[in-house]
Order: sequence, then C-alpha cells, then structure tokens
Amino acid sequence: MNHERKRRLQAHGWKVGSVQEFLGLTDEEAALIEIKLALSRELRKRREKRMTQRELAQKIQSSQPRIVRAESGDGSVSTDLLVRALLATEATPKDIGRVLSHVKLPL
Repeated sequence: MNHERKRRLQAHGWKVGSVQEFLGLTDEEAALIEIKLALSRELRKRREKRMTQRELAQKIQSSQPRIVRAESGDGSVSTDLLVRALLATEATPKDIGRVLSHVKLPL
C-alpha cells in the first residue's frame, strides 16, 4: 500500500497493518504460511505442465479434491504432502530449494 493511501485511511480512523498483525501470528507462523503458499503455487504450475490433478493424485495415492486443496493453499494440507506432490511432478530437491529461497519471510 502506498504511503498516501495509508495516510488517508488513517485520517479517516482506519487502522492499517499487516495480515500477520491482524491475525496475531508469530513470525514463525507467518513464515510457515508463506512457505506453504509458495510450494502450493509451484505445485500448480508444475502439475499443469505435466499431468491432470487426477493423475497426480493417483501417483501419490491421494485424492483429486486433496490436490485441489494443495494447489489452492488450503491450510489443512501438510507440507509433507506438498513436497511429495512436487517430487511426483519431477521436481528435484534443488528445485524445491529454489522456490523456498525466493520466499519473503517476516523474520
């Protein structure tokens, strides 16, 4: 948000802050969310180039609705499932590390 817009909102009594502040998340909780979102985005990008959601689900012995949740950043999806799914799309540990290296953390 630009400085001028923030100033105008505050002048009208609005409190301006981050999602982390609003939800009362610790730095570690916010970092985990950012990591999982980055993995989810990468999973969708890689999967769309290689296979259907159903094919990926079969490959990792999961369900197609679970893949939908994984790709949409649903908080109920474990980091383990995201990494397994990425590996099933032929991602290497180096590819996954590259995704994580671009995550902006609040720490």
